Amino acid sequence: MAALLGCRSLPGAFRQTLAARPTVLVTQTRGKKRWMRSYIMVMERIKKLEGPAPPKPRSQQPNWDLHAEVEAFGHRLQENFNLDLLKTAFINHCYITAEESRRQDLKLDKESIKLNLKDNQELSEKGSLFVTAYLQDCFSHAHPNLPDDGIEALISYVTGPQVVCHVARNLAVEDLTLSAEFPVPQEILQSTFFAVVGALLQSNGTEKADLFIRDFLITQLIGKDLFEMWSVINPMGLLVEELKKRNVSLPEPRLTRQSGSGTVLPVYFVGLYSDKQLIAEGPGETVLAAEEEAARVALRKIYGYTENRRPWDYSSPTREPQTVEALSS
Repeated sequence: MAALLGCRSLPGAFRQTLAARPTVLVTQTRGKKRWMRSYIMVMERIKKLEGPAPPKPRSQQPNWDLHAEVEAFGHRLQENFNLDLLKTAFINHCYITAEESRRQDLKLDKESIKLNLKDNQELSEKGSLFVTAYLQDCFSHAHPNLPDDGIEALISYVTGPQVVCHVARNLAVEDLTLSAEFPVPQEILQSTFFAVVGALLQSNGTEKADLFIRDFLITQLIGKDLFEMWSVINPMGLLVEELKKRNVSLPEPRLTRQSGSGTVLPVYFVGLYSDKQLIAEGPGETVLAAEEEAARVALRKIYGYTENRRPWDYSSPTREPQTVEALSS
């Protein structure tokens, strides 16, 4: 009986507990304010009129630590750089001049205006000379039949601003470069990359610098045709000179095949014969273009720069790559 009375008394106690608690009112609110839509539309119109904001260098963005970034750069490349040399490699003379002029405009004292920094001009010159000498040595041994003009054309292509800047941007050299302008101009980025090579040369010696150039610069030749990098105006004249040096009879062009000569897309095949033997054949939209293409095909065979040539053995750590021999078709 007592148990039943206790059970009946529970609802009353529960009501007293609820009455003692404060009343909480829950109201629904919008996730965005009513003025937000018009504000965003106005900002979008201003953005379209003024254009996108100018890009900012990585050094002017949050969470930037120059020492940590420079040290991480060496670890990413798996190279043991001297940190002082590597920091110097990223400092350009234009940055020092611009920073000193900015401090002068702020009317600071002379001691605060002067920056105790050394630019990368010396490292860039050493790196550029070393890269040119190494590529000259590599290409001369890899392609012994290629003339000096062809070797210089390959070196100019590999060390040109387009290839060097492409490699530098993919290695994050542009983010670490201290320059007065941003985006960094190609000339500044190219000299900074050579300065990094110079810093590696002074830090670890020639062997590491050789491997660095081989891995990042020489590999840019993969898939490139010889005459994409070497502009030859008169390939037939160059072929005649090469055949005269080898005491071979002069080439005789002959039309071997043609198709669609009466249409807007004709195709002609011209073969070059020497001693009654076919040495090369090339296509073209005209007979003259096909003759020039056939001359280029013959020159590729003579220089050993054909499409089916044996590639370099990049796993070999030697300084001078083995001579590349063209495979027979």
